[in-house]
Amino acid sequence: MEAVHMPRMQGKEDRRGGRPAAGTDPQKRRQILEGAGRIFSTAGFDATSMSDVAREARVSKATLYVYFQDKEHLFTAICAERRDRNISEIIALLDTDKPMEAALTAFATEMMAIISQPFVIAAHRIVIGVAERMPEIGTEFFERGPKRVATAFSQFLDFHVAEGRLDIADTYFAAMQFLELVQAGIVRPRLYGAITEPATPEEIENNVASALSMFMAAYGTAKAR
Repeated sequence: MEAVHMPRMQGKEDRRGGRPAAGTDPQKRRQILEGAGRIFSTAGFDATSMSDVAREARVSKATLYVYFQDKEHLFTAICAERRDRNISEIIALLDTDKPMEAALTAFATEMMAIISQPFVIAAHRIVIGVAERMPEIGTEFFERGPKRVATAFSQFLDFHVAEGRLDIADTYFAAMQFLELVQAGIVRPRLYGAITEPATPEEIENNVASALSMFMAAYGTAKAR
């Protein structure tokens, strides 16, 4: 019971001193997330303890537990923060005011530059590793990540189907197809650790151009050409 009440007492003291209540200091939370991100990326999820995180983040374990109740919630917070920021930037490139193929190229290029980064690859490995015993983490990762991108992409495709540039019966399925095409040969070798460095701009450019060519051959109409 002492461990439960101590943070609350500290929070009251912090408020009297003009400092944030326990567990609400954004700079301290940022410090923890950055430290945890480093240790998770290098050691992996299962091999990392909360003690390791506290040491890397340079906070006490008591402070760490005030902010995050366990390792799973800490990892989810890291993924959510980075993912939401990245996905918002990617989705913004699906601009229906721009020429369709130009928008698709910008969207796919930015997406590949992000998902081939070591931290993102490491996050995928960790989620896959824990999904069987903690399916809620895998579900949340998919729903807020790949599915969110595919849903926004399918809405972009719906617009161009209505404009007569594409002929697609199921735009969500087509979106998932395109997302798989642009990852071919880039993500899987890195996921397995066969390649450790991010994809080069040349690799990404070639993948995107090839994927777009195949996609348009399958779904493009005469109006799109």
